[in-house]
Amino acid sequence: MAARLYVFDAYGTLFDVHATVARHREAIGPHAEALSQLWRVKQLEYTWTYALMGRWRDFRQLTADALDNAAAATGGLPEGLRARLLAAYEELDAYPDAAPNLRRLRDAGARTAILSNGTAAMLESATRAAGLVELLDAVLTVEPQASYKPLPAIYGLVGQSFKTRPDEVVFLSSNRWDIAGARAFGFHTVWVNRTGKPDEYTDLQPERVVGSLDEVDHG
Repeated sequence: MAARLYVFDAYGTLFDVHATVARHREAIGPHAEALSQLWRVKQLEYTWTYALMGRWRDFRQLTADALDNAAAATGGLPEGLRARLLAAYEELDAYPDAAPNLRRLRDAGARTAILSNGTAAMLESATRAAGLVELLDAVLTVEPQASYKPLPAIYGLVGQSFKTRPDEVVFLSSNRWDIAGARAFGFHTVWVNRTGKPDEYTDLQPERVVGSLDEVDHG
């Protein structure tokens, strides 16, 4: 993969989507893990459902809707905690390997970007809080398409922004469905399989599988 543009998914790849609940685990109680897992599942499910319906609700609203569903399914939340969880989602913790490896790619002469379902405001807040702003050439959001990955037009936003062909792009994501979508579009793909999940979408294989961003080639 000799491409000089590396495009990263944000949530789950650069940012830990479970960090919000982890910060408030004690206040949530014994169902904190179940809440966090279901919140993420519903968040993604809603993006796919609205995309298929051809309807638009932005990622901030879907994130709130998903939290409400997860909370209702796992026993509810203490008063005032919903607002704190949603506020914390705006400033998720970056994985420890995010900044050092973005910096290594930039030092090697590559360009770096995010392509995310998140709103521009959410991504601006998250990248600023994590200290990643200066390590990215662009932060691309699905908002111009008013839909969600893995719609091919979403991946097309990269070429529109950087004037590149798909085969000039390396796309990295922790989400296997996202890797399948990017591979179908024509990107080189790296699946960041942080938790050792089994493979799927076997007709759309990633070109590399890594356990962390530390394993990504920088040369």
